[in-house]
Amino acid sequence: MGLAENTPATTWTPAKIRKTATLTIALLAGVWVIDYVDRVMMAVALPFIGAEFALTKTEQGWLITVFSLVYLLCQIPGGMLADRFGARRLLVASLLLWSAFTALTGLAWGLAALLVIRALFGVGQGLFPGASFKAIAERTTPERRATAAGAMLASNVLGGGLAPLIAAPLLLVFGWRDTFLVAAVAGVAIGVLLWSLLPRALPAHLTGAAQDTGPAARPAIPLAAVLRSAAVWKFAALFCATNMLGYGMITWVPSYLMEARGISLLNTGFLAALPQLVMTATTLLGGWLFDRYFHDRARLYVIPLLLCTAVLLLVMINAETAAGFTLFQTLAMAVAGLSTMGILGMPVRALPPEVIGSGMGVVNVGGQLAGVIAPVLMGWLVDQYSYSAAFGLLIGTTVLGALIALIVPQRADRFTLGRAS
Repeated sequence: MGLAENTPATTWTPAKIRKTATLTIALLAGVWVIDYVDRVMMAVALPFIGAEFALTKTEQGWLITVFSLVYLLCQIPGGMLADRFGARRLLVASLLLWSAFTALTGLAWGLAALLVIRALFGVGQGLFPGASFKAIAERTTPERRATAAGAMLASNVLGGGLAPLIAAPLLLVFGWRDTFLVAAVAGVAIGVLLWSLLPRALPAHLTGAAQDTGPAARPAIPLAAVLRSAAVWKFAALFCATNMLGYGMITWVPSYLMEARGISLLNTGFLAALPQLVMTATTLLGGWLFDRYFHDRARLYVIPLLLCTAVLLLVMINAETAAGFTLFQTLAMAVAGLSTMGILGMPVRALPPEVIGSGMGVVNVGGQLAGVIAPVLMGWLVDQYSYSAAFGLLIGTTVLGALIALIVPQRADRFTLGRAS
């Protein structure tokens, strides 16, 4: 039994509970920002890496896809480790591992070395999501958990927005190799802060977890029950379809702006960052809206937003100028951000805290499958056809997400473990 469970319930005042949640979210958000800066930095550097090693667009896409494939494979093991050992140790171990492989990226000597290093980078980052959801489940109350997760996930998009603004000047000053070394140092620094400042977990009765003792304690929930849940896999499929948009934009917009539109590196950094920064705000807003108005009717919330996103993407592809492209990309990403917590909010709210690491690991497998497919498939479409064909793929997957949303459960009482839902 941990320190949190030994603490008398009367010491956990509302103010202390809020402080625990706020500090946890702030720390995790900081780590997620570093996570995405490290991840998106590769996309910004792709034109330079491709030029140095004479890589095709398809080969450049594989540098993103190999990371995403290994990242995907680590989601369920990462969630299981978080459920088994708790969040703190796994969070810090994950961050230090991926920082080491970020540094090694700058030392790579060819395509084969880059593929191996980026695969190992995927191991380091792949352990993090399950641990972060576990940390949220241990340190927030159920009625505010989707808002907390929305705030944490908004930092993903913030990292994606900051990465071009950070990477572009660093690439100009240091070159692509030393830029990865700088990012690695930042990762180690925030790892030390996370270990030092992450607050202890709330007592089980506040988080909704099973009590450790007593006749009312719930039995342990095996991983097999999570894997047999049709609801978990439906949300994984939904997350896969809708996450194609994020991975596709992050990977190929910088190259598109520089190569197809003739935009300078610094201006590309700004234009690539703007949609992600706006999406940060709408993801936060979407978490609040979902908790406040739509947590029992997610379908009504998600489907119109996804269809609106698809329409805006169609207008984006047909824009005549780089400014027009960025305007409609920004609007599409803003609307997509609103839908994020409608997609992830239900499993975050409904999964028992004892298995939220494993359950969200399964859901995130779907999301990261998009990271395996989108970079290399879009790169192939650019090689064979055009950037318009590549971005057109994202319209199709967004509409597919709206169709999958028709079959996912909308309420917690429809979300079951161990049998069809």
